[in-house]
Amino acid sequence: MHESVPTDREQALEARLIELEMRVSFQEQALAELSEALADARIEGNRNAELTKLLLEDLGKVRNALYSDPGEEPPPPHY
Repeated sequence: MHESVPTDREQALEARLIELEMRVSFQEQALAELSEALADARIEGNRNAELTKLLLEDLGKVRNALYSDPGEEPPPPHY
């Protein structure tokens, strides 16, 4: 048996196949990185939502303390 020398067309197809495989590999890597970034962004978004909820609760407490009816407060100790 003797090996045949690849033709120009076969060489071109081989080069194109290698290029396509490299592109797919890079796209898979980029997709994995984007997926990880999206997961991180979701976690951060949930954390920010929880923080915002806590801050709004605290703000409500501060508003209630500032705008409470003075008649409801006990008189100062010197009365």
